[in-house]
Amino acid sequence: MSQVITSNLNTQPSLHLKLKNKFDFLIKLWVGIILTGQWVFALYILVQFTLPLITGQLDESRYAYMIRGYVNGDTFNNVILLLHVVPVMLISLSGIFQLFPTIRTHFPRFHRTNGRVYLIFGLMGAIGGLYLTWVTGSRLSDLGALGVTLNGLLIPVMVYFAWYYALKRDYSRHQRFAVHAFILINGVWTFRLLLMGWFMLNQGPLGNSANLDGPADIILSFASYLLPMLIAELIYKAREHNTLVLQVAAIVAVGIAIIITIMGTVAATMMMWGPRIIGY
Repeated sequence: MSQVITSNLNTQPSLHLKLKNKFDFLIKLWVGIILTGQWVFALYILVQFTLPLITGQLDESRYAYMIRGYVNGDTFNNVILLLHVVPVMLISLSGIFQLFPTIRTHFPRFHRTNGRVYLIFGLMGAIGGLYLTWVTGSRLSDLGALGVTLNGLLIPVMVYFAWYYALKRDYSRHQRFAVHAFILINGVWTFRLLLMGWFMLNQGPLGNSANLDGPADIILSFASYLLPMLIAELIYKAREHNTLVLQVAAIVAVGIAIIITIMGTVAATMMMWGPRIIGY
């Protein structure tokens, strides 16, 4: 990922070179932390949905903790739910590999195939998520669902441009839109990290409500994708202009993102995914 968004930095000796090295290291560290969190989430999907589906043990009693989970007898909506959830396991396992320059360079066929699968499943997830939210009523409140709705609406836009520029062989723009598509497709995952991290930081809810429409809930729901997208753009600006101010700002932003991601991953694993995985 570091080369995806920093490979063209026109670094200068001394301070600029040192900053670039720190910059590259921090982004690689961030990617590694994201990879860990994604795989824990994939394991949660495996034990909660994929294995019960394979073994024929799907039952609504397993999903009472969800706003609207699997409902016995509701075949159509259950299919939509499973098509929305189960592919998440696959893209959580493999999606981040799209950001590895080594894989893109040495395994281009895998990169292309994996990228197409990722974007298609991401698009399916967005459409399915919007349907589940506004048609089946899988939301706690209208206000609380606005953040995830905008997230779902932006995914097709970024997927389109990522695919379009790949076909045009404009790989610089393709990578930029693909990074934003990756962020948006993982927006709900990131929201879980932010929400659980917020609870851990404050030792409980603060500005949250049971319907996820409190001020903190609203801010976190939009920040779950807008903040990483802003950081990505800051990284691109640092690459394009190579000024000391932008480089330092990007390093600070990525450093903060690392802290938030670590805290959120630990909190979400402890409070959400871990108990479901262990209790399977």
